[in-house]
Amino acid sequence: MKVSYRSFTCSQGDIKVIYLFEDNLTFSKEEVNKHIVLANGRNLFNGKKGDLYTFTLDVNETIQTIILLGLGKEEDLTVDTIRKVTAKAIRKANELKVSTVFLRLPKTEVLQIEEMVKNATIAAQLAGYKFDRYKTNSKEENDLTVSIARCGLKEATPEIVSAIEEGNEVAKGIILARDLVNEPANVLYPETLAEEAVKAGKQNGFEVEVHGVEKIKELKMEAFYSVAKASEKEPKLIVMRYFGNPEQKGEILGLVGKGLTYDSGGYSIKPTSGMVDMKSDMGGAASVIGAMSIIANRQLKVNVVAVVAACENMISGGAYKPGDIIGSMAGKTIEIRNTDAEGRLTLVDAVNYVIEKENANEVIDLATLTGAALVALGDTTTAVVTNNDKFYGELKEASAYTGEKFWQLPSFDEYKEMVKSEIADLNNSPGRNAGTITAGLFIGEFVQNKPWLHLDIAGTAWADKKTDLTVKGGTGAPVHTLYELVKRRSK
Repeated sequence: MKVSYRSFTCSQGDIKVIYLFEDNLTFSKEEVNKHIVLANGRNLFNGKKGDLYTFTLDVNETIQTIILLGLGKEEDLTVDTIRKVTAKAIRKANELKVSTVFLRLPKTEVLQIEEMVKNATIAAQLAGYKFDRYKTNSKEENDLTVSIARCGLKEATPEIVSAIEEGNEVAKGIILARDLVNEPANVLYPETLAEEAVKAGKQNGFEVEVHGVEKIKELKMEAFYSVAKASEKEPKLIVMRYFGNPEQKGEILGLVGKGLTYDSGGYSIKPTSGMVDMKSDMGGAASVIGAMSIIANRQLKVNVVAVVAACENMISGGAYKPGDIIGSMAGKTIEIRNTDAEGRLTLVDAVNYVIEKENANEVIDLATLTGAALVALGDTTTAVVTNNDKFYGELKEASAYTGEKFWQLPSFDEYKEMVKSEIADLNNSPGRNAGTITAGLFIGEFVQNKPWLHLDIAGTAWADKKTDLTVKGGTGAPVHTLYELVKRRSK
């Protein structure tokens, strides 16, 4: 999809999208304003947030399609509203199979034009996303060109051009994460996931180093390898490095993404219905690859190292079993009570690696970790466990901008006791009670008191139904928030 800024004129076959506030339902052109008044009088369009109304005009003996978009009250306008209503309009345009859409943004003091342009660009790209590369009879993709303008501002300033570029890059990072999550496990496995990371690094300007099973053993990553060893697919330790602030070499943010390219549950095997979508169990890995791509491409003045311990959790005669006691890179022993609580085992070695070997002094781990996160917060909100309220505050500020929702769970000492074992240092599955909290706190045992955020994206990395900005499948959450958090540090 092509997005540009140009003076607001329309030609034959174009769709004009007009954004209107609930408290100002007027437009400069009389023929358009007449339809607005009529639609409002019949309660077809009131300008409330998300309202959409389509009509046609006879312009110079051609039909001109107009889409009215409601923004709600002007004082309540946010970039999240711009994204959501723009996505609605783009979906409608794709349904009508037009080639060109003009977005006429509102004139307002509430948001800067650059912010509106950037977020309209993000929405336009995401609303046009689909994953149908394996359908032999897939319909030809509609090639849509989107032009953005605002009344009273005919020419694009350098700041507006930069905003469109940033919007496109953010959308590309989110779409990369979506594509990786949506790929089936017979196509995307540890080796090919590593290849995708290498490809992204070359395209966006970050270094990628991939280690195989011998290096994993040499590093004594026994927790990671215990999960991986039953699969015929060799595990890969993927390390991505971007150093955009050499003046602050000691300030390194570690991103750790869960990279289970397929999870059968191991000997604690899942039912068939629970396995179908387990290609998505590497959603954390996909998100850190997507976020690294934007961070490096935008040349942010930060240092970030991302680590993915990629493997499959399968069954064989050599698989790890419930009741086993295994080691870890940190030297702590772990009692295995459930082989389907495998993600936390791979994560603890990856977290220890990014701290010990890459010198990260802060860590964010992301994982499709627990079904309990869905039970607690549904599919709209990411669960957070942290040891640092200031760090969490940064996340919340970034998410207030991106529209992605997060909620901090408690980490009382009583919960920490639950991950202790009577026969080893820790156990990997204390039971159903407080499952999301204890999973996070298990990882917290390996962060060495570094500022740390654990993001359980089990509910938000995958969608079972279409929304304005997502389709069924991988969502790309929380790539945008990770980028926004890092960007704010770069200023």
